[in-house]
Amino acid sequence: MLIAMAGLPGAGKSTVGQALARRLAAPVVSVDPIEAAMRRAGVAADQPTGLAAYVVAEAVADGVLALGQHVVVDAVNAVEAARAQWRALAARHGVPVAFLEVVCPDQDLHRARLAGRRRGIAGFPEPSWAAVQRLRAAYQPWPAARPGEPEPLRLVLDSTVEVEPNVSTALAFLGVRS
Repeated sequence: MLIAMAGLPGAGKSTVGQALARRLAAPVVSVDPIEAAMRRAGVAADQPTGLAAYVVAEAVADGVLALGQHVVVDAVNAVEAARAQWRALAARHGVPVAFLEVVCPDQDLHRARLAGRRRGIAGFPEPSWAAVQRLRAAYQPWPAARPGEPEPLRLVLDSTVEVEPNVSTALAFLGVRS
């Protein structure tokens, strides 16, 4: 199964995704460290490194799925093109795709988490609250299933809830035993 995390920076998607991956013994393919590595390799930040990071993450996830393993993709997935990328990858492998969108409905808590976040990704500064607000404004709604296509699995998790209950909810939703 391909499990694609989604949500704004600082909402808690990496925390939930990593905890879920530990329970599934599945690798996490995270876009931010990939983008940071490209920058450290000399690709300028004014280049489309974000898009390139998604393409590299897809290639890595493709290899994991080819081994017959679950994979958790950690990315914002704010636009339909990114979500379609994961649906297409899963379809190529004949495996299900599930989207776990993590939200933090408490704006003050979300802002505080972002301000206190120190992931230590060399070459990748933490986004500002203003940047998250711009991303929120550009975040595309999730479309309904297209005619003739099954609706992809999508679960919205509230990160004001503790991590372990969210992981248990996700596992039950996915129908996967850890």
